[in-house]
Amino acid sequence: PFARFVVMHRNEIGFPFKRYQIQPVWRADRPQKGRYREFYQCDADVVGSDSLLNEVELLQLMDEVYSRFGIRVAIKLNNRKILSGIADVIGEPEKIVDITVAIDKLDKIGLEKVNEELREKGIAEEAIAKLQPIILLEGSNREKLAVLRDVLAASEVGMKGISELEYILDRIDASPLRSALDIDLTLARGLNYYTGAIVEVKALDVQIGSITGGGRYDNLTGVFGMPGVSGVGISFGADRIFDVLNQLDLYPKDSLSTTQIMFVNFGEKEQEVCLAHASLLRRAGIRTEVYPEAAKMKKQMSYADSKKIPYVALVGENEIAAGKIAVKNMVTGEQQMLTVNELVNFLK
Repeated sequence: PFARFVVMHRNEIGFPFKRYQIQPVWRADRPQKGRYREFYQCDADVVGSDSLLNEVELLQLMDEVYSRFGIRVAIKLNNRKILSGIADVIGEPEKIVDITVAIDKLDKIGLEKVNEELREKGIAEEAIAKLQPIILLEGSNREKLAVLRDVLAASEVGMKGISELEYILDRIDASPLRSALDIDLTLARGLNYYTGAIVEVKALDVQIGSITGGGRYDNLTGVFGMPGVSGVGISFGADRIFDVLNQLDLYPKDSLSTTQIMFVNFGEKEQEVCLAHASLLRRAGIRTEVYPEAAKMKKQMSYADSKKIPYVALVGENEIAAGKIAVKNMVTGEQQMLTVNELVNFLK
């Protein structure tokens, strides 16, 4: 949908074009834990720029989001060009998709099953043997790239992929992330349209699939007749992030907060004053309710109690005459008289 939008509005938008959007999406495969038939996705993309600074900024964006949530994550990074280079040097360049789809499953099904799948796809034993040390590569990010420089020396596309990752690492080193950033050669992302950097985020303290993913795509708009437009984008899986926040008890308490104060409704005359007060409180960012009808006091108080509203405001004839509001703490039962401005400061 985003590629189509860019093509349709190519004469109205300036490039590079950045956008984020949050929308429901659907998938056809079998639902399972953390894998919903309908789910919300938050996308962030930049199109019309080849610069790898965009990748750097998206990594920083992911790091910022998860730092604010308080979720410990590992950001996994790879490059599709490196995967193409690996397919070249093991002698199976036309099987790049089969190889990447299989090794992408390493952490789910293990090495033996990955090798079985490679055999089923008709990949030669010699090629599978050459693939083993690459799949199981360990060490720091720089050590992994140093080994890959030797392994992929004969592959021009593979060497370009290594250079791109080094550029990203150099920029991140200058402004380090709070989250772990790991080069992971098994990261392939099943989608076939990525052409450069590939990224995925895993939560460290919860068993769940990736919670963010994305990468560089160089010809996504070509499907709609606009070739040569490069883009890079990521998607946050909102529902999975909610699951992680709930499991770790990190869900922002404020987002579940109810009304902060409710005005008791004594009748028409008092109601007008309460509405004016409520309007002022709301403008100050205080969540305020006015009970909609002049019901019995017991009923109104029971409602406030059942909704766990911490304060109730009582504005009767005496309060109106004094220009004050009687404010009752629903937990302690304490009551005090405040002006509306004092009430704003008190609740804040």
